[in-house]
Amino acid sequence: MTDLRPQRPTTSCRLLAASLLLAALGAPSASAQQQSLFPNPPLPQPQIPSNLKAGEGVIVAQARYSREAGVINGGLHWRVYADKPDQNGIFRMLKEDASPQPTFVLPAGGYILHVAFGLASTAKPVQVSREPVREVFEIPGGGLRIEGRVGNDRIPHAQISFDIYKGSQFEQSERRPLATSIGTGDVVLVPEGTYYILSKYGDGNAVVRSDVRVQAGKLTDITVTHRAARITFKLVSRYGGEALANTDWAVISPAGDTIAESKGAFPRVILAEGEYKVIARNDNKVYQQDLNVIPGVDKEVEVLAR
Repeated sequence: MTDLRPQRPTTSCRLLAASLLLAALGAPSASAQQQSLFPNPPLPQPQIPSNLKAGEGVIVAQARYSREAGVINGGLHWRVYADKPDQNGIFRMLKEDASPQPTFVLPAGGYILHVAFGLASTAKPVQVSREPVREVFEIPGGGLRIEGRVGNDRIPHAQISFDIYKGSQFEQSERRPLATSIGTGDVVLVPEGTYYILSKYGDGNAVVRSDVRVQAGKLTDITVTHRAARITFKLVSRYGGEALANTDWAVISPAGDTIAESKGAFPRVILAEGEYKVIARNDNKVYQQDLNVIPGVDKEVEVLAR
């Protein structure tokens, strides 16, 4: 099990405005910086409609990160539901709004007001009468924005994706991801807490798991560092010669596990740092060669057909 103490050289931390728990699987690592999620100027005073019809009332709603933190002025999705199910057992949605401080005009009565902030949400029953109802929701949510790097080079968007799970990677329980196939630079809004990020670079074995702490009202920028390289294979009759077509390829780990399989004259695979055996099959003949992958050193590997 990886030691989580911050003095370990395999994990680097840059902390701004919050503490961050980082965990690395082997040599790859993740670093993070935090900043305010949204600029937080005060919201203007809500305008209460003066031309209400008889029997109507008003709900003025806003959300904040906590009692101590400021209001949330972006990324909200409000929904108003009937407080009783219809004949089909469904709580019917009556209105919705995406502004930071919506005003709902509704007939007097009971309702359920729901607000979502990305994957964080909360709801409460409200009672509408002639007097305006002001409701303040607390949503202790924050944001994650992730990118991957090999050394100082940013991994292209199309070659990497991220899944987010609730809790630490070291918790012994089966969990489904909260969000999958997240792209580089996408902002994911989640409740405050601990999460782990599963980063997949390419289709090989370049996978990194990193724990991170999300703080309410903060956007956490995560940089996941992969120790991997892009390797292109070619089967040749002589070094520097033409690649032989219709070649089947397999990359085998020292333990005998098949890491990647492909077919063609110039297959490319992204592999984590380490030693492998490359096997090429062409015209019912099998050829093999040892391979040492160095992080950030992309290269073309020629396997000699003899």
